[in-house]
Amino acid sequence: MLTENQLRAVLGSRPFRFYPQVDSTNDLAQAWLIEGAPQGAAVIADEQMAGRGRKGRVWHTPPGVAIAVSVILSPSPEAIGQVTMIGAVAIAEALEALGAPKIGIKWANDVLLNGKKVSGVLSEAVWQGDQLRGVILGMGINVRVQFDGTDLADSAISVETALKRPIDRAELLGHVLNRVDAWTQQGGVFEAWRDRLVTIGQWVRVTQDDRVIEGQAQGVEESGALRIETADGLQRVFAGDLHLGG
Repeated sequence: MLTENQLRAVLGSRPFRFYPQVDSTNDLAQAWLIEGAPQGAAVIADEQMAGRGRKGRVWHTPPGVAIAVSVILSPSPEAIGQVTMIGAVAIAEALEALGAPKIGIKWANDVLLNGKKVSGVLSEAVWQGDQLRGVILGMGINVRVQFDGTDLADSAISVETALKRPIDRAELLGHVLNRVDAWTQQGGVFEAWRDRLVTIGQWVRVTQDDRVIEGQAQGVEESGALRIETADGLQRVFAGDLHLGG
């Protein structure tokens, strides 16, 4: 189980709030942002009871097996679309540093290890009227979740399963947050994100609330939009559930 002392030893002077159990780290980070939390402050939980994904999906992260963290960032309104990219690239780089094989990113916010999902990213902008207060970058990483024998065995994986050795969750978290800091400060994350995408060139199907878009993924834009060549011409897609292979 993570402890505040473990995290302090790794995170140093970074402002953070640690909870053994929470409903959602993103919710707590939003509240802290409104209170005046600084850039880079993080909310970390050992167990997350109602983690939030795309389209309001909810999942439970059991204690001791994963990383659940939300980071408070202050991008310009024009750069909101790149916050998810920063999270995905930071996780990919941290896993690559551990020697994890075949790391890629599936548009727009899943990090893949050996072709299976090891991490998800969700960014949420917080507005006050027409003023951007900040963006919450939520990240979840499967460290030692056991998927064998479950419905997710063919689509999800954990870091320890792939590497066949124990991983210190606090140290992995520290590496991820350091990379988030680096990309936030230096910019230019789009190219690093684009170069890791496994989606480009593949036949894809994107499901949205009211329609399905199917075709070949041709490329991405700095806004995060995916360009898909369909039977009706080129479509620009900003959100949706993507399935590779049509």
